[in-house]
Amino acid sequence: MNILAIDVGGTNLKILATGQEQRRKVPSGPNMTAKRMVSEVRRLAKDWKYDVVFLGYPGPVHAGRPIAEPHNLAKGWVDFDFERAFGCPVRVINDAAMQALGSYKKGKMLFLGLGTGLGSCAVVNGKVGPLELAHLPYIKGTYEDYVGRRRLEQRGSKKWRKDVTEVVAHLTKALRPDDVVLGGGNAKKLKELPKGCRLGSNANAFLGGFRMWEDSEGNQIRKPKRSPMRGPSR
Repeated sequence: MNILAIDVGGTNLKILATGQEQRRKVPSGPNMTAKRMVSEVRRLAKDWKYDVVFLGYPGPVHAGRPIAEPHNLAKGWVDFDFERAFGCPVRVINDAAMQALGSYKKGKMLFLGLGTGLGSCAVVNGKVGPLELAHLPYIKGTYEDYVGRRRLEQRGSKKWRKDVTEVVAHLTKALRPDDVVLGGGNAKKLKELPKGCRLGSNANAFLGGFRMWEDSEGNQIRKPKRSPMRGPSR
């Protein structure tokens, strides 16, 4: 079974498929609708074969569907029929959870994604538990206000790194994880990692996407059946 993994970020849309070594990407941003995302993915992956799709979505997801519009993209994602658009089975998960699963090793892990905003997720004994920490109140704003890209641009790298260290310490103390992974595009801007943290990689998002189609022993799950109304698979 060939899997197409899609990582929808606030800045870039990235894809990678089974058997491919190089990911492909295009800019996303505030004009990126779900319909446009599908069009861009089809164009980028026109010479790739895939049977199923895994989608990392930058917002809350419940029962495999987005339940709120993304903060850094255009609207129109919540009620979008991804399976009909792609013509194959689609699994949707929060983008931070996608990268967290790819970064997981053991125990209780807290993942914090430092990108356009703040992604957050917990993985406990291999099971993903999405968190929504970004917009919780913190000092004079939210956690995202203090560690997101806008804060980095406004305050500069040195002050932003201090903010990140303080936020990580606060969340670590509250959640008490065994392992803390800092991922997202801006994590590499940290000269020194906060105590008890390790650096993730955006590439782990694709690994997480592939893992979601595997069982606990690392074997690929059989391709699920689709409704005949969904149209032919690729």
